[in-house]
Amino acid sequence: MNKTSQPEVLLFDVNETLLDITILEPFFERVFHNPLMMRNWFAELILYSQAMTVSGLYEPFGSLAVGTLKMVGANHQISISDDDIAEFKSLMGSLPPHPDVKPALERFQAAGYRLATLTNSAPTQSPTLLEKAGINDFFEGQYSVETVQAFKPHPATYQHAAKALGVEMDKICLVACHLWDTLGAQAAGSSGAFITRPNNNRLITDKVPQPDFVARDLMDLADQLDAKS
Repeated sequence: MNKTSQPEVLLFDVNETLLDITILEPFFERVFHNPLMMRNWFAELILYSQAMTVSGLYEPFGSLAVGTLKMVGANHQISISDDDIAEFKSLMGSLPPHPDVKPALERFQAAGYRLATLTNSAPTQSPTLLEKAGINDFFEGQYSVETVQAFKPHPATYQHAAKALGVEMDKICLVACHLWDTLGAQAAGSSGAFITRPNNNRLITDKVPQPDFVARDLMDLADQLDAKS
């Protein structure tokens, strides 16, 4: 862990960090005959969202998710039907929280941290993903990259959240299970807490900034923050 000041705001990534995307694995097992294809699809989705931002383009994350699903299907000579897409959208719209999320959010809230979210997903009408997951009320702010028309880890995404929260970047700790996300937030001036959920590991090289906190789940992060206070 790097030396860092105690954050005032914990800013959470949503997909996979708070909400469990493994609910999609049975869908990929049925369509692709391999549940691990979910990881291939998700990696391509992140790649193309970032490619759009680098190219100065924007399309909502949900639309990219469906387009990437069709692309991965074509890559494997598998046709994605309209019924498949309807099922996929339904699953994406009802992701459950990880078991550690609610108890950890209760601890963060009790400790006095301000809590907010920053997601690549576009805003939706009520009931939102977080409302369906039963964790909506923990967060004072829920921010989407759609406002700045760029995907994380573009610095404008984190700066938008900081401005909306009325704090400087160094008062924020971005909490995510994707190293590219904590890397982007740290480059923008915040601290980063990396959650090592399955299939998410650190990239250790000389020039890649390492997270300020590394935790196996959110309860572990709560322990580390308690020890630091």
